[in-house]
Amino acid sequence: MSDIRIVVVGGCIVDLISYISRFPRPGETLTGLNFAKGCGGKAANQCVMVKKLGARTAMIAKLGDDSFGHEYLENFKEMDIDSKFITLSKTSHTSTASIAVSNDGQNSIIYVPGAIMELMPADIINAEDMIKNSKVLLCTFECPLPTLITAFELAKNMEVIFDIFFFIKTVLNAAPTTDSSYETLFSLTDIICLNEIEAEDATGLPLKAVSDCADIFRILHAKGCSTVILTLGSKGAVFKTKGQENFSFVPAKAVAAIDCTGAGDAFMGTLVYFLSEYPSMNFLA
Repeated sequence: MSDIRIVVVGGCIVDLISYISRFPRPGETLTGLNFAKGCGGKAANQCVMVKKLGARTAMIAKLGDDSFGHEYLENFKEMDIDSKFITLSKTSHTSTASIAVSNDGQNSIIYVPGAIMELMPADIINAEDMIKNSKVLLCTFECPLPTLITAFELAKNMEVIFDIFFFIKTVLNAAPTTDSSYETLFSLTDIICLNEIEAEDATGLPLKAVSDCADIFRILHAKGCSTVILTLGSKGAVFKTKGQENFSFVPAKAVAAIDCTGAGDAFMGTLVYFLSEYPSMNFLA
């Protein structure tokens, strides 16, 4: 039997990071302060976070058969993350993200999907045994919708977690923002997490303060979501399960932001780690 606790499906993306004093105006060429290249992608970042916390984790993804792709596989090998179900595309490049980080820690990202859009339902079915024996399945919006539907339906059918106190099967990070067709997944997942922008895109309502959350929860529950987590950046996070009268607010500790790139991914990785390792901690009830 596999010892994989958490299976992650989504993007393995090479980050090309430029550090700048401010964001350029349209048409302006701006001299940067520094540059770095790294292995990123929302799903991959979350997978790495889980591993750093100590849980055995595996990634299902697609990379290009290029230098970026091979570097990425080597990175997973060094981190002892199971990558047997990461395949290489002969027809598309490894996914990339061009990231600009300003002095105040804010970022903007241009994402070019590439090979991840070739991750097919068959790739999920090939990993059936691993998913069957895992504890939590975590997906992001970084790959094709049919692939994500297959992953969640497979997990639902197999009942990834059996626990009388806290019965979690699937977790969806609704990022990056995409078209409304992906809302098909809302009713297939046990927990969905959205930030302010993603929540506004999904509901049409702005999320600027904790007081805005009630109407957003109402709409998301009506769309089929069960437990919803809304992350509010420096303010903290709010969550609510369908059928509950009130939502819960968890304020964040104030810190001086250096670089907020990947902050949401660290949050997701930590969340699924605790769901996997401490399933009886019913902290989302």
